Amino acid sequence: MNTLQQLFQRKQNNILSVYYTAGYPKLAATLPIAQALELAGADFLEIGFPYSDPLADGPVIQKSSEEAIANGMTLNVLFEQLKSIRPSVKIPILLMGYANPMLQYGVENFCKKAAEVGVDGVIVPDLPLHEYEEFYKPYFEDNGLSNIFLITPQTSEARIRKIDDLSNGFIYMLSSSATTGKSLNTSDDISAYYQRVKNMNLKNKLIIGFGISDNASFVRANQYASGAIVGSAFVKTLAGKHDYLAHIDAFVKGIKEGV
Repeated sequence: MNTLQQLFQRKQNNILSVYYTAGYPKLAATLPIAQALELAGADFLEIGFPYSDPLADGPVIQKSSEEAIANGMTLNVLFEQLKSIRPSVKIPILLMGYANPMLQYGVENFCKKAAEVGVDGVIVPDLPLHEYEEFYKPYFEDNGLSNIFLITPQTSEARIRKIDDLSNGFIYMLSSSATTGKSLNTSDDISAYYQRVKNMNLKNKLIIGFGISDNASFVRANQYASGAIVGSAFVKTLAGKHDYLAHIDAFVKGIKEGV
């Protein structure tokens, strides 16, 4: 059982994950940000490995990816940085990015290296479900990695149940089909989608992402899911600040206030 699965056994709701881009705002920031997020009370981390064509991301995360690449961040650099993360960061760590860099690195090598440095899971939104099942599933399972699938308001019940069968971590429930950084959609249609999926009584926990930016949206998300992911709002907090680490504690505590 990896650290992510242990977390979900121990904690049932109000789970907060925070996403940030490796190598942003400085190349050496990856580990200090992780340490600061754990101290501030984040429940698990999503560390983005940057890609030059991040189509699903809004302008904030796109810009952070561009700057991280300019700073020299690559998968090799990231794995080298993560070698020293586990003695000081105990909460679950996931890597999030696009299929192209992972395929270029080699999926088997990627999974082995991720496991070696203490990563618990991987989120690759553009990795097709059938390709994962047919070609790559053993690499993930042999290395104890949870592969996290995404669903949207348009995802059919049959596909959601298929994803639930293939998952052993959580299901990443997108609040919309838009890019990252949009506000949490709370229209009647989206609320019905949240409730519909909640009522399916899936075996994996639901974690809502895209549009979680403050305490109010975090609380709303937790009405329908076990937790939520903050991404663009946190990356924006890091932008343009020499003392970016000093802002992390207040940001996380502000999101979790009262829960």
